[in-house]
Amino acid sequence: MRGKDKGLIKLCGKPLIEYAINNLEPQVNAIFINANRNLDSYMCYNLPVVSDSFAGFHGPLAGMASCMRVIETDYMVSVPCDSPFLPNDLTDRLFRQLISEQAEISVVHDGTRVQPTFSLIKTSLIDSLSTYLNSGERKIDTWFKQHNLTIVGLSDKTETFLNINSPEDINAIEAKLETQ
Repeated sequence: MRGKDKGLIKLCGKPLIEYAINNLEPQVNAIFINANRNLDSYMCYNLPVVSDSFAGFHGPLAGMASCMRVIETDYMVSVPCDSPFLPNDLTDRLFRQLISEQAEISVVHDGTRVQPTFSLIKTSLIDSLSTYLNSGERKIDTWFKQHNLTIVGLSDKTETFLNINSPEDINAIEAKLETQ
């Protein structure tokens, strides 16, 4: 996105972070925003803003670990801010599958591949995740495979995976929304 903070990029006049907040609010008890820049812009949502506790850029796992350190629940849901069409039953589906399979991590599959940033993780895995990151590793899939993992099929919700990686993506999604 040419160096722009994705969460603050607007889709139909609304910052992407607002889509995530609005979609998750009815599904969870608390929302934490993981951000490493433009913190004042994120703080205007009156939600806790957590910056990565690892120096340098370590990808999504660093954000997950940083949030796991401060939340006070047994589970953490993770979603990317650049996917504005989260299903209203995402958290329920992830949790039901995790409990049913007695897993530690529940992750979404879109019908083609695993989408690791859409996940539910037991917060008791924080030590494992910190050790993994401190060893220099960064791949979400590799860390997930070290734990009891369950896959939640979400091929019935393909709009979930429309994400924004370029100005052209914004234009295409806005055009699609206008025709609906």
